[in-house]
Amino acid sequence: MLRYTLMRLGIFAGCLVVVWAAVYSGAFPRGFGDSNLLWVLLLSLVLSAPISWVVLRKERDRASVRIVQRVDRMKANLDANRSQEDVVDEASRA
Repeated sequence: MLRYTLMRLGIFAGCLVVVWAAVYSGAFPRGFGDSNLLWVLLLSLVLSAPISWVVLRKERDRASVRIVQRVDRMKANLDANRSQEDVVDEASRA
């Protein structure tokens, strides 16, 4: 998951540099007044999202498989703990 996050941040940083250069060179319009930094950040976010969606598809699938495995393992541990509690409860009643 950390790898996917770092790759996503890398794509965002690359888009940020490209958008910043395009805005300051005049290829993209500047923001109104003092909002230029916000404009550059927002535009970078909008551009990086679809790029990440396409480029990081395999890494996202790997991360989701790991998350599902972790959740399944946690559910199994909870079920095991519940069954141990039931056994202790039934033993105390007998």
